[in-house]
Amino acid sequence: MEKTSLRNRREDERSIQSIQSKEPKTTSLQKEVGLLSGISIIVGTIIGSGIFISPKSVLSNTEAVGPCLIIWAACGVLATLGALCFAELGTMITKSGGEYPYLMEAFGPIPAYLFSWTSLFVIKPTSFAIICLSFSEYVCAPFYSGCKPPEVVVKCLAAAAILLITTVNSLSVRLGSYVQNVFTGAKLVIVAIIILSGLVLLAQGNTKNFENSFEGTKLSVGAISLAFYNGLWAYDGWNQLNYITEELRNPFRNLPLAIIIGIPLVTGCYILMNVSYFTVMTPTELLQSQAVAVTFGDRVLYPASWVVPLFVAFSTIGAANGTCFTAGRLVYVAGREGHMLKVLSYISVKRLTPAPAIIFYGIIATIYIIPGDINSLVNYFSFAAWLFYGLTILGLVVMRFTKKDLERPIKVPIFIPILVTLISVFLVVAPIISEPAMEYLYCVLFILSGLIFYFLFVHYKFGWAQKITKPITMYLQMLMEVVPPEEAPE
Repeated sequence: MEKTSLRNRREDERSIQSIQSKEPKTTSLQKEVGLLSGISIIVGTIIGSGIFISPKSVLSNTEAVGPCLIIWAACGVLATLGALCFAELGTMITKSGGEYPYLMEAFGPIPAYLFSWTSLFVIKPTSFAIICLSFSEYVCAPFYSGCKPPEVVVKCLAAAAILLITTVNSLSVRLGSYVQNVFTGAKLVIVAIIILSGLVLLAQGNTKNFENSFEGTKLSVGAISLAFYNGLWAYDGWNQLNYITEELRNPFRNLPLAIIIGIPLVTGCYILMNVSYFTVMTPTELLQSQAVAVTFGDRVLYPASWVVPLFVAFSTIGAANGTCFTAGRLVYVAGREGHMLKVLSYISVKRLTPAPAIIFYGIIATIYIIPGDINSLVNYFSFAAWLFYGLTILGLVVMRFTKKDLERPIKVPIFIPILVTLISVFLVVAPIISEPAMEYLYCVLFILSGLIFYFLFVHYKFGWAQKITKPITMYLQMLMEVVPPEEAPE
């Protein structure tokens, strides 16, 4: 009797194992990103082209050294407060995609879809294009001494940079992280060179430009808002780690730690770099400089001044890589939720990366390079970005009352998200009032146009719309050797 029952038990175990072996295994994004890589992504994404471009714009709006430095510090504080709010969101809702899953949880599918729509076609590719254009200009500068590089050369080199970065991040998560770590190290070298050189000059008594540092200040609401716009562009990237929460090891610990370490580090570097600039340049000279860091290098590091444009190029390419690495995950999550073309949620069988999402993102960024210039793209980007930053942090306030049962490993004081939301409203509205431009109207119209696609392809799912997308999905699936996560072999 015991032998019979034992035999039956073994047969049951074999049948269960047989059934389990026939069940499809799923492929998911791998937890490859540790604390060091997380800090590198934050620092590497924030320190890019902004600190080498924005000082002139911030100074032109503040008109004096003192207010200029205050704006840089205030931007750092705002970025830190915003990141703390995102840390609560990221540990409460542990999904990749940044603002997308937070808006979905707080307000439902329509605001989340509009964010993914705007991010896919405006925010992320515009940022990627700006950084690559800045990289291209710094690389071209030594070869066109005394004159402006041809626009065609600059744009072709920027497009080549996008192609290279997209390829690297499509091939391997680990390779993308490795590239990020290397270029973060390289950019910290040039940051250290500028800061240490400035401190040495400061110690030698070069303090003339800091005397009467508030003299001549003529601030207005419009000027302050525009100064913040340009300063915050240099800090953009403070929320990037939330886009890869699913790939972060121990996110409850590493996400807030990476934020707490990374953003204050960047803030200190930015303030000290601006102090260094003012040790060798008067405000007038800084405003007249074509490239602030290059002018600094020519005056302080000659004959080794060629080091500055080289390492600035490293800095910008590292920032572009960090942006691409994180933004591809937003498109991946939106596709997984059915809010974008389904193939964008597919994963490469061989590489285990969201390759279709990354490639599509690179194509859109390349298109922006063709007609765009850095100034118009920055205005376009900033308006859309802070509109959704504010909406997302407002969602955190809303969920304190509507989602009380959600576990919150990190919980910031309620006044912080309220304050950041109010500042976001100011940043969105003030530039429109002070300097109205058609770019803001175009941006609003483009955001609202996403509702058309939402109701056609997502909400009502009209049959004819699905018939259009199905053959496209099948063709791309065969072309790129990608499959849905639930169907792929492990």
